Amino acid sequence: MNSTPYRFGLSIFKGLATMNSTVMGGHLLCQLWGPEGPGEEGPLARDTQQDGRAVLRAQPNGGCVDHPIVLTEAVCNPLYSRQMMSELLFECYGVPKVAYGIDSLFSFYHNKPKTLISSGLIISSGYQCTHILPILEGRLDAKNCKRINLGGSQAAGYLQRLLQLKYPGHLAAITLSRMEEILHEHSYIAEDYVEELQKWRCPDYYENNVHKMQLPFSSKLLGSTLTAEEKQERRQQQLRRLQELNARRREEKLQLDQERLDRLQYVQELLEDGQMDQFHKALMELNMDSPEELQSYIHKLSSAVEQAKQKILQSEVTLEVDVVDSKPETPDLEPLEPSLEDVENINDFEPLFSEETPEVEKPVAAVQPVFNLAAYHQLFVGTERIRAPEIIFQPSLLGEEQAGIAETLQYILDRYPKDVQEVLVQNVFLTGGNLMYPGLKVRIEKELLAMRPFQSSFQVQLASNPVLDAWYGARDWALDHLDDDAVWITRKEYEEKGGEYFKEHSASNIYVPIHLPKQASRSSEAQASGKGSGASGGSAGEQA
Repeated sequence: MNSTPYRFGLSIFKGLATMNSTVMGGHLLCQLWGPEGPGEEGPLARDTQQDGRAVLRAQPNGGCVDHPIVLTEAVCNPLYSRQMMSELLFECYGVPKVAYGIDSLFSFYHNKPKTLISSGLIISSGYQCTHILPILEGRLDAKNCKRINLGGSQAAGYLQRLLQLKYPGHLAAITLSRMEEILHEHSYIAEDYVEELQKWRCPDYYENNVHKMQLPFSSKLLGSTLTAEEKQERRQQQLRRLQELNARRREEKLQLDQERLDRLQYVQELLEDGQMDQFHKALMELNMDSPEELQSYIHKLSSAVEQAKQKILQSEVTLEVDVVDSKPETPDLEPLEPSLEDVENINDFEPLFSEETPEVEKPVAAVQPVFNLAAYHQLFVGTERIRAPEIIFQPSLLGEEQAGIAETLQYILDRYPKDVQEVLVQNVFLTGGNLMYPGLKVRIEKELLAMRPFQSSFQVQLASNPVLDAWYGARDWALDHLDDDAVWITRKEYEEKGGEYFKEHSASNIYVPIHLPKQASRSSEAQASGKGSGASGGSAGEQA
């Protein structure tokens, strides 16, 4: 199993130095959930923090970042969010110019010929959500973009719930990070989900395709670290504890019998003193009929008390003698009245006594089965391999009331004329870390085949590197448009047009300016109020 965990998220980019720049700190930051940086050293370096968050490195000359910045944003990003980011970049870091783009469009830019203005459908799935973006003549059609609130995070959480329900004894070991690794190492997309589940019902298919995952465990047992002398000492200590336990119970029983005997003797003294009324009353409380019965109970109880005292003295002498490899004699351990607590305590010591029994009494040794800890800490990942990634096609598996990729794709295509649909399906582009499952491209082709007209053509393309192509695309775009002022926002434009302003390009959102309603002037308000009062006065005169 690969020790390097897969990541789900797409890229966040920053920091761009010119081709011939020698400025210290020029860098381009790659994605939150990916490696530290795939770019080359030299003109384009990179910088990350340990927690993976984007940081800007202040330059020695005045604490400013004196090179352009390329930054990705969400699809249809709110103006307020862009305004806050632009304010941070220009006011705090003093960057000279900024360009905003969408990560999946940068990946699309990297995988298509640079001179071709193409249309197509981009399906991008990341760590938190999935987008389907139609591209018409090289520009994003923002009105028909759709988002599905499911991604790699929800798939890993769903897989974690499935395995925790299947293995309740390993709840702590089934962590989210392990589920992410299992999800990208062992999961795949079924071409036909129902048919694939039917295959898993076959025992032979299950044995050939189930993946066994070994959880960490410790094979160090307590008994394996003890020597023969230590085991013998432990047996002797436990035997002494059992003898002390029996002696303590004898003393408790002796105390109760002595109290009862004192009570009976007190009643007998009432008879000898001639206090007949009190004697008969006490006799009734003792549930006895005659003085003879009382005398018989006193005699029996006195004998039992004397015997108990003798056995307590005998057990005290036995405890002073060292116990060697010999089984204690039964007279020394007279069983008391059986109770559930006694039986449970004695059963705790039965394995110890069985080891001390001579071999003559046990000619055939019973073979105890050895518990396999390694097998107990194994996870059998079967149908979970297809159930977890299936949620992007069937969100109802998670209880989400959303459409899957196929339904959303059909909905978007239905919003266009047939000739535009034909153009879009000729370039269906897949990108994002959550679309790296084996069989995903075949599944998308199957869904398109089911929704498109008979004998119509379509083409599905998977990004060359679904995780890092967004980074490479942003790098290529920045170098291709480095001197193009039509795509960069300068400090002057930021101060003139506001923080929400940006310039459109082939990999950006559509700019929608803020339209504020014009406030009426005071003179016009006064004229409107005058007309209103005049009209009301005229109507009052007519009524009069």
